[in-house]
Amino acid sequence: MASDQKLILASGSPRRIDLLNQAGIEPDRMMPMDIDETAKKSEHPRSLARRLSSEKAEAALAAIKGDLAWRHSYILSADTVVAVGRRILEKTEFTEEAASALHLLSGRGHWVYTGICLVTPGGQFRQKVVQTKVRFKRLSAHEIDNYIASGQWRGKAGAYAIQGIAGSFVQKMVGSYTNVVGLPLYETLSLLSGEGFDVQARWPEG
Repeated sequence: MASDQKLILASGSPRRIDLLNQAGIEPDRMMPMDIDETAKKSEHPRSLARRLSSEKAEAALAAIKGDLAWRHSYILSADTVVAVGRRILEKTEFTEEAASALHLLSGRGHWVYTGICLVTPGGQFRQKVVQTKVRFKRLSAHEIDNYIASGQWRGKAGAYAIQGIAGSFVQKMVGSYTNVVGLPLYETLSLLSGEGFDVQARWPEG
């Protein structure tokens, strides 16, 4: 029964929760997983996104082991990586890091990879990596300084949040917009529905 299905989101990201809510889905439980997100030597950004999403799902699965209330839940995890070529741009916490990242992104293209991982109630893992090409306009030093002053870069991969002020920096985009926000909705819902999760059962009634 669809009403018996439970969805655990192995993330505490407000953006991912908002995106799922936009699609009519309210996770039954949020389980942010604290894992080491350091890239391995020579690891490709796409591989990193895939590995981290898998490790978050594995950690969430281990955390509910033995808990009968959540034993047959769906577990959804995701990880977003921003890169210029093979150079991975970490989540920024300091103004110097943010300024460096924005100067690097200014006037050039970069890739956003989101790895999504779904654990089925039967314990099977289903994964997909979605990529989007984004090109920023050339940013002036004044724009970068003012954006840093806004604080919207803090804790964001690549030092920007496309759903905020930085959306005005985007000159061109090829691929999924929701992927850049942090969770590619089409691919995520396709994974869920393909594994028997009744997405539409959670849609609100008018």
